Amino acid sequence: MNTFLKILLAVVLILVALKLSPLIALATLIGLLCAAVLGALGLSLVAALLAVAVALAVALSPIWVPVLVVLGLVSLFRTKTPAPTPPVATA
Repeated sequence: MNTFLKILLAVVLILVALKLSPLIALATLIGLLCAAVLGALGLSLVAALLAVAVALAVALSPIWVPVLVVLGLVSLFRTKTPAPTPPVATA
């Protein structure tokens, strides 16, 4: 390809990009607005799920708190057996 044609092609592409830049900027802003709305919606859903989990944990606390106390006492007073020592290989 001739050098003059390459330069002419580059100039034409730059002019087209400059003419389309407002549309590209508008599309970018619309995309950012959609991302912000979807992000806020996702964060609110995560917060609602966390609130439901905390409410469930509080509602079931009469069950799991005594179970944890019993398991803690059992592990506190259980005798721990030492781990067997591995055999030493001799050459």
